[in-house]
Amino acid sequence: MRVFITGASGWIGSAVVPELIGAGHQVVGLARSDASAAALAEAGAEVRRGTLDDLDTLRSAAADADGVIHLAFKHDIAFNGGFEDAADADRRAIDTFGEVLAGSDRPFLIASGTLGLAPGRVATEQDGQESGPVGAHPAGGPAKRLANAHATVALADRGIRSSVVRLPPTVHGDGDHGFLATVVAIAREKGVSGYIGDGANRWPAVHRSDAAHLFRLALESAPAGSTLHAVADEGVPIRTVAEVIGRHLGLPVHSVSPDDAPRHFSWLADFLGMDNPASSAHTRELLGWQPTQSGLIDDLDKGHYFATVPKN
Repeated sequence: MRVFITGASGWIGSAVVPELIGAGHQVVGLARSDASAAALAEAGAEVRRGTLDDLDTLRSAAADADGVIHLAFKHDIAFNGGFEDAADADRRAIDTFGEVLAGSDRPFLIASGTLGLAPGRVATEQDGQESGPVGAHPAGGPAKRLANAHATVALADRGIRSSVVRLPPTVHGDGDHGFLATVVAIAREKGVSGYIGDGANRWPAVHRSDAAHLFRLALESAPAGSTLHAVADEGVPIRTVAEVIGRHLGLPVHSVSPDDAPRHFSWLADFLGMDNPASSAHTRELLGWQPTQSGLIDDLDKGHYFATVPKN
């Protein structure tokens, strides 16, 4: 297929691109900067310059493609008080792709998340499905982003082979600058590897390469309207993560009270305290996906999250 990808040079996209090219697909990646364009060209992808707000560019690229994978999200503004604006931009892109692809039976994938789906129990692909009218935006950025996933699934009724790939909060691997890298940075800064409360709350996780492989399988064969979980580790206790970080950095491992968590962990506190185990049993059965890379704890023990960054 000729596949158009937004967010193609990001953490997930930069693994999806070689996964697709290695399987014989042609990739066209959206690039908003010279650096992104250069990285995509080096990876063997065709470059389409533009941003998520350039709806005419998105429309044209989708029209020329056999399938679309939408990975871009304005994380830079989402975690600086603009989550609703980021979700609104995401919805405009989804609606644009839906208009172009309607009636074509072409695949359209988006990335979503598992956080908050079923607090306190193991979330499945059936959790968090649309129960009300599709199209109305609930209040709040995270709720709007969930509505965006619902709208994508509903595109199956418009003749699009749509699917949503939910990612765990930790998509780990060498080069990760996400949640896990932030937890490590906070431990360095505070001089203690912390967890909230008793640290028994669990996070699911997946290696970036395994996630990229699932995106390819979904592009090639996921049924219309599928919700998929890119989950390898069903639930790793945060205290266990903190203990590994403390061991590698030579730091004490301490509990942080829920009241002190916002001061200690800043914006990450709300996420780090969630209990969010998730299953991928249905996804594995549906697509034959089997993670083969290191689990979260084994990947942490490889040491790349603790490499010292040289100062300029």
